Amino acid sequence: MAKLATKKISPRYRPLSQIATATYDASAEELKTYYRQMLLMRRFEEKAGQMYGMGLIGGFCHLYIGQEAVVTGIQAALRPGDKVITGYRDHAHMLACGIDPRAVMAELTGRAGGISKGKGGSMHMFSVEHGFYGGHGIVGAQVSLGTGIAFAEKYRETGGVTVAYFGDGAANQGQVYESFNMAELWKLPVIYVIENNQYAMGTSVNRASAEGELYRRGESFRIPGRQVDGMNVLAVKAAADEAVAWSRGGNGPILLEMKTYRYRGHSMSDPAKYRSKEEVQKMRAEHDPLDQAKKRLLDAGILDEESLKTIDREVKEIVADAADFATASPEPEPSELWTDVYA
Repeated sequence: MAKLATKKISPRYRPLSQIATATYDASAEELKTYYRQMLLMRRFEEKAGQMYGMGLIGGFCHLYIGQEAVVTGIQAALRPGDKVITGYRDHAHMLACGIDPRAVMAELTGRAGGISKGKGGSMHMFSVEHGFYGGHGIVGAQVSLGTGIAFAEKYRETGGVTVAYFGDGAANQGQVYESFNMAELWKLPVIYVIENNQYAMGTSVNRASAEGELYRRGESFRIPGRQVDGMNVLAVKAAADEAVAWSRGGNGPILLEMKTYRYRGHSMSDPAKYRSKEEVQKMRAEHDPLDQAKKRLLDAGILDEESLKTIDREVKEIVADAADFATASPEPEPSELWTDVYA
């Protein structure tokens, strides 16, 4: 029997500089809001990293530093009543949903004042009140759950859309494609957001994915896809507006691949030796989402350097207060083991 010819094919993978981006024409107030939100996420995660090092946060802890523009731009396109679900890198998503930083930090430290009463920790936070249906520790599990939430929205005729975030690693999970199929068959109002930070734990997209252009993953299901500069909050907002209009208009699912980058390791226990310091420094120097937003504010004369310093001080005070609240909050009572248990 003749052997099959084999040929090594390098997946197509364009750098950020080659992605065509449409940007949102933000007002001065919107620009200030986006910058402040991203800064809060950055400072919050930096503090979480410090507290983890001090032993105040147990278990796993996955930081969002570098990816702030994605969730900020997406959330800005949603309206009250829309739903959000994500994976285990979830702290910033909760802040974007308007959840009190105190409640998020207290949950990180496993305290009774946490949003999940100290029982969820970093990876398993939840707040129906804020339309946040959880961080989820099982890779890709949130995609099928988010599809189910979108089904409920359509069944109840609420007019709401659901955003299901997942990473480039989760994009290779089988349940993702089962979800795509059902979502397109039933025209569900769901926006699939791939936060492609270019490394699934320690494995680059090029080594793990036969098709490195992840926005094309829905093509066989007839789901449209867009590739977006996920380091540019205005590009994210523009793409999110288009996606929300598509799904809310009854057209079914849409997929957004956000090309972004995390500056820290996969989790706090990851030294990230699979990439060079030069690579990280280059991304920070050329594409940092906060630096881009700051430059726009300065160039447009909306804020000056002193005003930016004032915002930074205010945000640091909010984060310090959240840390103080978390450490002062009591441990959950032993009886909490028996609450919120489904049988």
